[in-house]
Amino acid sequence: MKFIVSSSSLLKQLTSISGVLNTSSNLPILSYFLFDINDKKLTVSGSDLESTMITQIDLDKADDDMKVCVPAKLLLDMLKTFADQPLTFTIDAKAFGIEIGSDNGKYKLAGINGDEFPRLPELESSSKLKIDSGTLFNAINKTVFATGNDELRPVMSGVYFGLEKDGITFVATDAHKLVKYHRSDCKSSKSANFIMPKKPLNLLKSLLVSLNTTVDVEYNETNASFIFEQFTLVSRLIDGKYPNYEAVIPKENPNEMMIARDQFLNSVRRVSIFSNKTTHQVRLSIKGSEIQVSAEDLDFSNEATERLGCQYKGEDITIGFNSRFLVEMLNNIESDEVRLELSAPNRAGILSPSEKEDIEKITMLVMPVMLSQ
Repeated sequence: MKFIVSSSSLLKQLTSISGVLNTSSNLPILSYFLFDINDKKLTVSGSDLESTMITQIDLDKADDDMKVCVPAKLLLDMLKTFADQPLTFTIDAKAFGIEIGSDNGKYKLAGINGDEFPRLPELESSSKLKIDSGTLFNAINKTVFATGNDELRPVMSGVYFGLEKDGITFVATDAHKLVKYHRSDCKSSKSANFIMPKKPLNLLKSLLVSLNTTVDVEYNETNASFIFEQFTLVSRLIDGKYPNYEAVIPKENPNEMMIARDQFLNSVRRVSIFSNKTTHQVRLSIKGSEIQVSAEDLDFSNEATERLGCQYKGEDITIGFNSRFLVEMLNNIESDEVRLELSAPNRAGILSPSEKEDIEKITMLVMPVMLSQ
């Protein structure tokens, strides 16, 4: 059978879903795209068994319906070399050989029977909701960086989706830092929760970054799907019970500091260059209307100290944090000023934007580190 497709549109769509492929797997089929030609539409799928990404392309011409698996890297490398032009794919229905014709010549690839590609799970007894693409992008962007990598605690390697009638709460933690992001402008018809792995969320984020559309979310006990425009992402959910994150957020925080975000962020970045390369510890000493940011590496006699102006209510306090966590969190807060709430040197600090938002609320918690004397 034959079909004709634009080289640039094919490359764009294949590149957008290629991140899901698992090239290091023992299963060779996972390094292939599935091409499903049906009714002058090309549906392309890529999978790593945990997640499957699907995109659709309109064909200029197709004379039959067929499924074939195409080697992904070979095809992508070839497409990157072409200027925009129509490409003619000719597929042998018996041997699954693929011949691609361009303006300049012909190229042959060895394909595989499309029936060997992993089957897409069907979501039975599922529930549905709609989320604005910008809202979902922000939720992923502000939480996924806080997920963990500990294989012994898989629930912490994903983002918790807590669906309620009054809004949706997204939570991520690695036990050292925690982010809770609540949106009151997207609601669920019933209470439910699930944990999405970080890899498909990062893939989703890269697709949503420039879109303004509605995402149809469907989920059951084991899988979730996200459908928007010409894309579909289906992912297996992480099985397990998410930790009680509310229990670790300190409720009484009598010490409160307000400071310019950029000024605080740049200071922590600079000072942390002089910190110990194992602990990345920075020391915050807050007294009156001034905060002192300091770090030292005794092994190399390196140290740095900066003083910044701030607004502070509470008792004088000195507390240590991992600078990498502070920088990550400050990078993900968009307000001009940030609020840092503290209770004691051995209790978590809470970072949040100074301005209260009506529809979104973000709380970032960072655990302290023991100060070296």
